[in-house]
Amino acid sequence: MPAQRALLAAGAAALAAVAAFFLLPGPAPRLPWTPRGRFADMILANATIYTADLARPFGAAMAVRGGRVLHVGTYESVKEFRGKHTFELNLSGNVVLPGFIDSHVHLIDGGLQLARVPLRGVRSKDVFISRVKDAVRDKHPGQWVRGGGWNNDFWGGDFPIAAWLDDISPDNPVWLTRMDGHMGVANSLAIKIAGIDKNTNDPVGGTIVRTTEREPNGLLVDAAMKLVLDVIPDVSLTERRESLLRASRHALMRGVTTVVDVGSYFPGMSEKQPWQDFSDIYEWAQSMGKMMIRVCLFFPLPTWSRVSDLIHKKGRLISEWIHVGGVKAFLDGSLGSSSALFYEPYKDDLGSFGLQLIDMDVLLNATLESDKSGLQIAIHAIGDKANDMLLDMLDEIVNLNGVRDRRFRVEHAQHLAPSAAKRFGEHNTIASVQPDHLLDDADSAGKKIGVERAERSSYLFRSLSAGGAHLAFGSDWPVSDINPLQAIKTAMFRKPPGWEVPWMSAECLPLDDSLKAHTISAAHACFLDPVLGSLAEGKYADFVVLPSTSWKEFADDIPGHVLATYVNGKKAYP
Repeated sequence: MPAQRALLAAGAAALAAVAAFFLLPGPAPRLPWTPRGRFADMILANATIYTADLARPFGAAMAVRGGRVLHVGTYESVKEFRGKHTFELNLSGNVVLPGFIDSHVHLIDGGLQLARVPLRGVRSKDVFISRVKDAVRDKHPGQWVRGGGWNNDFWGGDFPIAAWLDDISPDNPVWLTRMDGHMGVANSLAIKIAGIDKNTNDPVGGTIVRTTEREPNGLLVDAAMKLVLDVIPDVSLTERRESLLRASRHALMRGVTTVVDVGSYFPGMSEKQPWQDFSDIYEWAQSMGKMMIRVCLFFPLPTWSRVSDLIHKKGRLISEWIHVGGVKAFLDGSLGSSSALFYEPYKDDLGSFGLQLIDMDVLLNATLESDKSGLQIAIHAIGDKANDMLLDMLDEIVNLNGVRDRRFRVEHAQHLAPSAAKRFGEHNTIASVQPDHLLDDADSAGKKIGVERAERSSYLFRSLSAGGAHLAFGSDWPVSDINPLQAIKTAMFRKPPGWEVPWMSAECLPLDDSLKAHTISAAHACFLDPVLGSLAEGKYADFVVLPSTSWKEFADDIPGHVLATYVNGKKAYP
């Protein structure tokens, strides 16, 4: 009997450990990983391996078994795992990095955008109009023309308006979003279908931009975009599923093996879409064996209780591919759309300080309840006032709910008041930042808020790091393209196209910090560091191979592409 009781107790303890990992809402320890069999499935030899693991920063060889890292070290230490069926890949010195983690994407939207009117990088009104005209030519009358990625700063600052589009699209409604996703332009037909006229009131948290006669000019900001989005026919389920596969292939091409998907949700929009994407796209892809990259999903904050129920029912780790992250909300808009919330007015609009998109009492109450349930919380804040309001709220949450490992995320943290960077370290806050946005804003920020304000407040990566923030790099794709190697280079050198000197050189990051922000620090930012983010024993064997053939070559000249991307130790690209 004692032996039986001991066996039962051991079994109960093991069951409790598994339950703790998969079911509890808090952060989870890594499950013990026991490799099956003696020999490796694959050995990387003669490589320059950067592990992002402090215990062993570099290695020359790596053994992989069952989709996990078995060992990293010298070739002598790895070759004992070589068996007659082990595949050995001699890399001739090529640099190997952990698979990149993109900490902020709208994955389905990115996949959809790849098949729509491409306006990213357009640098003149004429080319803008030409791209739309070409798209209209392929449509039947009445079909919607959609696209995005335009940046008016690239052609001098004038916003596109309906008048640009009306002559080339008399029979097709048009909707084109700005690169930041906080503004869009519609042609007059789309405005008419949406029922917008001079008597339409601005919705809470949004703006209908008007002519001097108060007629809508086609531009809609933040919550006002919903007026048009509500009348656009839904994208079919088949199209959305195809967009996931298209987006995943694009990510793998750039070396991205994991993304934090903050969903197809913006202020004023329905909260249903992210949940439909979860069940109809992600769970479908999982059941059909079509997942190619790992995803960490965030859902709209108002649905926090549903997220909590999901975690208690299925655990945070739905599978090796799908992880439930937490909830996300918006506090303000964007700089380019003049809706980021600042203490001082916009230089080009002295009557505007930006937009506060949610009442602070509503945000605080929802965040308190979400935090009590153990959920991770991510909130969008771009302007200096918005970031301070958010940090003040976090202080209140900690005072009311107590200290814990909450890894509170500030999405963007783009413009900060002088003392804000240090405040991030007070509660180990995550600064989820997008280096390549800097390339778009370096020229325009001075025009929007003044050169002095821009240069003391913008993209303070090094100050944030020094202040104790955990940096997590992302792209905000499709706002910017998903391209970690470019983002790392941007964070290090801060040189927009055509610039000879860095923008705010004191904020340049070292190479190691930049790499970690796209790997292990990004994994930490979404509680996935036990299984992702570094090439350490027991972690998933997700890695990229670069064309650089030595660490010096890589450090001196960051390449623009990857040679290969591996997920679970298997080649996923090309």
